[in-house]
Amino acid sequence: MNTGGRLVAGSHNRNEFVLINADESARIRSVQELSGQICKICRDEIELTVDGEPFVACNECAFPVCRPCYEYERREGNQACPQCKTRYKRIKGSPRVENDEEEDDIDDIYNEFEYENGGIGFDQVSEGVSVSRRHSGFPHSDLDSAPPGSQIPLLTYGDEDVEISSDRHALIVPPSIGGHSSKSHPASLSDPTIAAHPRPMVPQKDLAVYGYGSVAWKDRMEDWKRKQNEKLQVVKHEGDPDFEDGDDIPMMDEGRQPLSRKIPIKSSKINPYRMLIVLRLVILGLFFHYRILHPVKDAYALWLISVICEIWFAVSWVLDQFPKWYPIERETYLDRLSLRYEKEGKPSELSPVDVFVSTVDPLKEPPLITANTVLSILAVDYPVDRVACYVSDDGAAMLTFEALSETAEFARKWVPFCKKYCIEPRAPEWYFCHKMDYLKNKVHPAFVRERRAMKRDYEEFKVKINALVATAQKVPEEGWTMQDGTPWPGNSTRDHPGMIQVFLGSDGVRDVENNELPRLVYVSREKRPGFDHHKKAGAMNSLIRVSGVLSNAPYLLNVDCDHYINNSKALREAMCFMMDPQSGKKICYVQFPQRFDGIDRHDRYSNRNVVFFDINMKGLDGLQGPIYVGTGCVFRRQALYGFDAPKKKKAPGKTCNCWPKWCFMCCGSRKKRQAKKVAADKKKKNREASKQIHALENIEEGSSVSKGSNVEQSTEAMQLKLEKKFGQSPVFVASARMQNGGMARNASPACLLQEAIQVISCGYEDKTEWGKEIGWIYGSVTEDILTGFKMHSHGWRSVYCTPKLPAFKGSAPINLSDRLHQVLRWALGSVEIFLSRHCPIWYGYGGGLKWLERLSYINSVVYPWTSLPLIVYCSLPAICLLTGKFIVPEISNYASILFMALFSSIAITGILEMQWGKVGIDDWWRNEQFWVIGGVSAHLFALFQGLLKVLAGVDTNFTVTSKAADDGEFSDLYLFKWTSLLIPPTTLLIINMIGIVVGISDAISNGYDSWGPLFGRLFFALWVVIHLYPFLKGLLGKQDRMPTIIIVWSILIASILTLLWVRVNPFVAKGGPVLEICGLDCL
Repeated sequence: MNTGGRLVAGSHNRNEFVLINADESARIRSVQELSGQICKICRDEIELTVDGEPFVACNECAFPVCRPCYEYERREGNQACPQCKTRYKRIKGSPRVENDEEEDDIDDIYNEFEYENGGIGFDQVSEGVSVSRRHSGFPHSDLDSAPPGSQIPLLTYGDEDVEISSDRHALIVPPSIGGHSSKSHPASLSDPTIAAHPRPMVPQKDLAVYGYGSVAWKDRMEDWKRKQNEKLQVVKHEGDPDFEDGDDIPMMDEGRQPLSRKIPIKSSKINPYRMLIVLRLVILGLFFHYRILHPVKDAYALWLISVICEIWFAVSWVLDQFPKWYPIERETYLDRLSLRYEKEGKPSELSPVDVFVSTVDPLKEPPLITANTVLSILAVDYPVDRVACYVSDDGAAMLTFEALSETAEFARKWVPFCKKYCIEPRAPEWYFCHKMDYLKNKVHPAFVRERRAMKRDYEEFKVKINALVATAQKVPEEGWTMQDGTPWPGNSTRDHPGMIQVFLGSDGVRDVENNELPRLVYVSREKRPGFDHHKKAGAMNSLIRVSGVLSNAPYLLNVDCDHYINNSKALREAMCFMMDPQSGKKICYVQFPQRFDGIDRHDRYSNRNVVFFDINMKGLDGLQGPIYVGTGCVFRRQALYGFDAPKKKKAPGKTCNCWPKWCFMCCGSRKKRQAKKVAADKKKKNREASKQIHALENIEEGSSVSKGSNVEQSTEAMQLKLEKKFGQSPVFVASARMQNGGMARNASPACLLQEAIQVISCGYEDKTEWGKEIGWIYGSVTEDILTGFKMHSHGWRSVYCTPKLPAFKGSAPINLSDRLHQVLRWALGSVEIFLSRHCPIWYGYGGGLKWLERLSYINSVVYPWTSLPLIVYCSLPAICLLTGKFIVPEISNYASILFMALFSSIAITGILEMQWGKVGIDDWWRNEQFWVIGGVSAHLFALFQGLLKVLAGVDTNFTVTSKAADDGEFSDLYLFKWTSLLIPPTTLLIINMIGIVVGISDAISNGYDSWGPLFGRLFFALWVVIHLYPFLKGLLGKQDRMPTIIIVWSILIASILTLLWVRVNPFVAKGGPVLEICGLDCL
């Protein structure tokens, strides 16, 4: 804009300037006359406001700044004008920032407090913070001849330079004789052709404080530009096939953008789903109104039992349904993560990660599977100096130790091969056995040759591991000995010292291409008789302490020994959430879904659990986050240490001047109370300060000594408090206080190993908060639910990450008995939590747990109790068929409509869930079937076992032993193992089949009129049989065989129940058969 040589000043009216001419009084000009401005920061044209006027950031000096630069300066910078240093005020349409004053003249509630996605639109500072001399009042100098593209700011803002002479001061006006220039100084001249002496407003003020204008700024500007160019450099992710050679993404465009975003479910899918949930609630209300007001008098007991069961099912449905009210999906930006934290020519700034792998018995958990998991971790796409893998051997097996030693040796070949050719997956067993096009996207001519050599090396590695397993089958009487002849310390699995061995990561151990390898550490904690070692939770807490001493990464990943990393960028996916500057600070863990290999195509026993991972977990992610499922989870170490989540800063109060003053009487009184409170606090602080001053005046020469002693005492008290919480290890306590991780300086490896041995001793956790408030929480075999619940109660939130390529894959038990035994363990843990003090029904109020999140946790510990009404309800159809009675009276038209509406709402709800959850109908139906199978078997036994364990102290285990096996693909699917869990569902199948036969026979014998009432009873009986059909197939096996023990027990129990019912309530009347005269003369 051209000011005509006049001084530009601010006005009391927004968007107006005052132009002071040399020979005329001030007059007001509209900003529309000053349009066409260019932002002096980003060089973009200044946009128009919603009123159609150019945007004005500073009303004091009119320094031209566009809205994105203005909002960035207020949000990230000094919140002041670069020219006059006046603090920016909030302008309508821009969000509030901290320390903003209350402004009654701005009515902008919608834009006042929140940023919109991408609303800032500018996250960079380019080409220097240059100041226009024609706006600043600079004198004409030789610098005016500089080209337009090299504008140099002429203010130092108080920084003096000895190389600048006093005649180059910015406020000294050289004589100017001649024509009037638009770049002249802003002094008021009566005649522009006559030179004027400077007339400062404050004559006694030193001119040096105003700064200097000279070519000395050129060096500073060049240095500033150099730093900006470093930020603008292009960073390409190593080995990422998604990046092409021509993809130049400047950091200032992408590097400061969010690393992830939420993707809400489309309203066309989620709104009908929510409406149907509300409609289903209404239908349930009408249904129970009808059921309660229409009892069945001739079968009152059956009616009452059925109503009680239905009420429980309705409550269970509410607990399961409403946490799915806000489902979301998430998307990550790995390229932005690299641009922000991996700059070319500089060390990576990605946070270190410690990976935990837990195993117990190498004979049940094959060492080859564990080795593949470890190899996939060592080859992960992450800086090698920022990954450490800790393997917990809770069985102290020499087989695991030797297998890990062989794995470390093979990793020297496998890791560089994977990173050189971008192999996926990086577990060799699954990479070589999967039927896939391994030449896809491979262009290196040596790939085929090296792949064949690597496959041969892996086969040799497998032979070595198999030889170790064969040797370990027969344990010598004197126990195992190590290569140096010393006995293996873990010969007694229940009485052995702690053991730590660093295989990789030490000096001199590199791969075959002389590159550094991630750290690999073997850990076996100490075990002694008489100590409660708390199973897996205790082993994981030992790994936390060992890693805190040896590496102390701020983030932890835990995986089971059979869950390998299927996506080499899994850690980067998690870091997109954890390291996000805006939203990452409150995230306690990132949970990945569990995916499985080796499951049959039909997934007979719902091993994939797709409904839970793709529907329920997405619903929880929209609340406070998914629950922790025990594996495939990246934790924040500080959250595991029991610290509270950072508190969210309270937003400034909203103001509005659109209502009369009398409407704000109550608000005004509240403001007055707040003002009085602030004034009282200030007075209190002043009194305390005055007391301290008077106390300091009375202190004599020995004050410094007493002050030092007080500091030492407070430090010692804090240290004692931390040791009481974390244990008697100064090294670990010091590491726990480091929020961003890191190691102590000048700590020798020998001292660290000695300290690590101490923290895995048996008595280290005595009288500490380990397992109570810190680490994995004790008290349940499902420590995962309890640990996640504690962190959510501290105000943390979690995130559900579902990358396109599954991050982790594992193996699942696909035969019926093993699957039921797995479900039994999960249900037993839920019963233990329900009967403990950590039950979400009564624990954690007043913390940071949201109420819908609490409902999900209540559902996770209450569901085993559903087995009682479920097994009763599944028995009712058989009883009704055997007795000829029914739980519902004669159905009217209104009742028919009500039942049809209820069943329709159930079906449509499932269809809509499948639609937004992207779940197939086969997976949904298998989940419904196994809910009934597990409910009448594993959940029922878990309930009784939990009650015995918690209330009576009786620890009962249901053992599973193999009976037969078949060869071929998915042979484990037909493998049958005897367990008492099979008896209840088999009994339900038999009595319902008997009931169907008896009911149909009775209808045939009684004539046409009896078929109508029979259909309702047959429907419920067939509902039970269809849901138990996968269980029936599992019993019959591949060759349609059923073990004799199952047939005997089931027939015996069914016969007893049937005979008992006939004895109590037979088909005939109590007084014997009723004989009526038929009217025929039989003689």
